[in-house]
Amino acid sequence: MTVRKIRAKLVLQLRSEGLSGRAIAASQGMSRKSITAVLEAADATETSWDDVAELTDEQVYARLFPGRGEHESVFAQPDWEQVHREMARVGVTLKLLHSEYTDQCSASKAPAMGYDRWCKTYQRHVMVTGAASRVGHKAAQTVEVDWSGPTMELTDPVTGTATKVYLFVGCLPFSRYAFVYPATDMQQDAWLRAHVAMFENFGGSVPRIVCDNLKTGVVKHPRDGEIVLNDAYREMAAHYSAAVLPGRIRRPKDKSGAENTVLHVATWVIAGLRDRKFASLPELAAVIGERMDAYNREPFQKRPGSRLGVFTAEEQPLLTPLPAVAYEISRWLYGRRVGRNGHVVVERNFYSAPLAHIGTKVDVRITARTLEIYRGTERLSSHLLLPESASGQYRTNDADLPAGERYQPWDAPRVRQWAERVGPAAVIVVNRIFEAVPVDEQGLDAALAVLRLSRRFSAERVEAACALALTGPVRSPRYAHIQPILVTGQDKTAALRPAQEAPAEVGGYVRGADYYAGGTR
Repeated sequence: MTVRKIRAKLVLQLRSEGLSGRAIAASQGMSRKSITAVLEAADATETSWDDVAELTDEQVYARLFPGRGEHESVFAQPDWEQVHREMARVGVTLKLLHSEYTDQCSASKAPAMGYDRWCKTYQRHVMVTGAASRVGHKAAQTVEVDWSGPTMELTDPVTGTATKVYLFVGCLPFSRYAFVYPATDMQQDAWLRAHVAMFENFGGSVPRIVCDNLKTGVVKHPRDGEIVLNDAYREMAAHYSAAVLPGRIRRPKDKSGAENTVLHVATWVIAGLRDRKFASLPELAAVIGERMDAYNREPFQKRPGSRLGVFTAEEQPLLTPLPAVAYEISRWLYGRRVGRNGHVVVERNFYSAPLAHIGTKVDVRITARTLEIYRGTERLSSHLLLPESASGQYRTNDADLPAGERYQPWDAPRVRQWAERVGPAAVIVVNRIFEAVPVDEQGLDAALAVLRLSRRFSAERVEAACALALTGPVRSPRYAHIQPILVTGQDKTAALRPAQEAPAEVGGYVRGADYYAGGTR
């Protein structure tokens, strides 16, 4: 039970200002009996306002009324500091701790306080010691993330051009430990890289990621129904054994830790570095790291310790260990159709998929080094990613093709074998195509285009067309030269025309032997 104490210090202050006991009682709503008790106690102990001006209310009351209101509790008192530490652990509640406390009291035959008194006493301990209540947040369970509204700049030292820099903010609400990551945009890749860097900085991950409803994280957040997350974001969270829990729309209190940290970052980082210029992102990131380290070491205003102290001592040991390999940033392409040749076209290049999936739509996952083809959640094929400069090239896995010569990949020897089945003129055309390119692979499409004409026209006609094209002025005829010959039927009429013979040279002036012998004319 709490004893209501008289505000003795206030009474002595008002008396020193010349107010009578009656006036003090009327102005402060106190009983005249209480005022009289204070004044009599002050006179008995010869205590004046000057003696107590620097003391607290509790100290003044104890000086005037020593021993009054001090009652030893008849109930067994637990170690409230230990109770406070236990409340930080996952699944621990005041109800559970009270149950364990009553069991201990029963074993030692000590009187146990009820659950209501237990809760009130714990809350009083929290208020007196200045510790934060652990009822709302558990250690190593949640991280709140967001983009900072205020931005920074990079300045090119040569041109003076300014580039905007956005700040990603992550906060562990239990310890208030904060992390800031700079990026030149707020696209998906930057969003994912920031999370990877954040978990690396923490030295572990947490089961819950609370974010805003931005498109790089959440595709759809309906009032009713299931939340639709961005696939790459969900995949990143799963890699770190975490789940994404978007805050409710227009409910900033769902991630109040991140919101408050954004405000602090504006002061500690943006305002603190306002007079400095940075030329590169790594340089800026290093300085931001130094500023955030100082921020996390700053003592709390309303409780002992600092963000770094609470994080290191209580939260970091409970974090989920990081996976052996960091998450690799990826992007997805949806609804790509597998062509009749068993390949998917991605950025002007071709990647094979199992022939059983020809004509179906698949999803493509692209990382910095690999390309993977998925049908739903099943991975169908994986390839090394071709360089950005590549165009029209093929990546074909042997496992994606059935057994048999028909399904082997095309190369120069196989193309020449096909040309031999057509005829010698076709062989000459194909050989000249390969001779005209630096590497054989660059001539595959051109050679195959000529040979595939035998699917529309007979091999004999294609051979005749190749022979006719070789008589023309073009040394290395291609599809564009041979196909019109077949369409217009020139290969047929060429066989009916008589062979042209070079005309014999007749007439003309011929000098005689006498001319060359130096004779007379």
